[in-house]
Amino acid sequence: MARVSQHKTSRSPYRVQVLDRALEILGVLGDRQGDCGLAELCAELSLHKSTIHRLIMVLEGHGLVEKNPDTGRYRLGLRLFELGSKAIAVLDLREHSHPFLNQILEATQETVHFCMFDQGEVVYVEKLEPQRSVRLASRVGRRAPAYCTSVGKAILAHLPEAEVNRIIRRSGLKRLTRNTITTRAALKAELKNVRARGCAIDDEENEEGVRCIGAAVRDHTSRPLAAISVSGPAFRLNKEKMGLIAKVVVRAAAALSQELGYVPEEEKSLRSLAS
Repeated sequence: MARVSQHKTSRSPYRVQVLDRALEILGVLGDRQGDCGLAELCAELSLHKSTIHRLIMVLEGHGLVEKNPDTGRYRLGLRLFELGSKAIAVLDLREHSHPFLNQILEATQETVHFCMFDQGEVVYVEKLEPQRSVRLASRVGRRAPAYCTSVGKAILAHLPEAEVNRIIRRSGLKRLTRNTITTRAALKAELKNVRARGCAIDDEENEEGVRCIGAAVRDHTSRPLAAISVSGPAFRLNKEKMGLIAKVVVRAAAALSQELGYVPEEEKSLRSLAS
């Protein structure tokens, strides 16, 4: 009898047989205390040896499964540990950010976003909205280009130039609105302004009629790993209100960064002089 994986999500109406089988293999390996041979996998899942072998080769190629060179038996790969660690880090940081996001929401009464940086894009992992009639279309889980969002530019501004260049080459600078930055020189100049201001501004660059202000969240190594932003309709976020919101966002991002172990350069210099 074929094994019924405890890890399946039976509520989903979508099924892809090859994925189901690959995930079942991971489930079997995860349940074992030690390594597992092909014959055992075949017996456990009631699948032909050639089928198991093909799936194992793909999983091994992605680092999800490892083969013991001495015994020829299989175990879970370190890639799963890496992915799991990243998922835990995102969940922990998201939870850790809540008090700061709530403070911003109360102070501004505009939509607050918390975004993580991944492969040259920003991923929206949290969104808090005020009780207003005008709502934004953003949603948790959505990805957006870094170069045309306030959260993305806030992060790019504190990355090494070589890394920024790689991101630009890979993703390009496509025009999304009439205000989108579309040249490398203009983006580099904008990132310089972001560093000087301490925050980034999206002036209807990603979405017509929406303005955003974002500031980077940095870890103990000074690397920007996330960003906080406030977004709202352009008609409501005028120049005066943008200035007030910027102070709130920058202050919250700095406080969260310090909780993560970030020490500003000027403070590092003072500590160095004092030691």
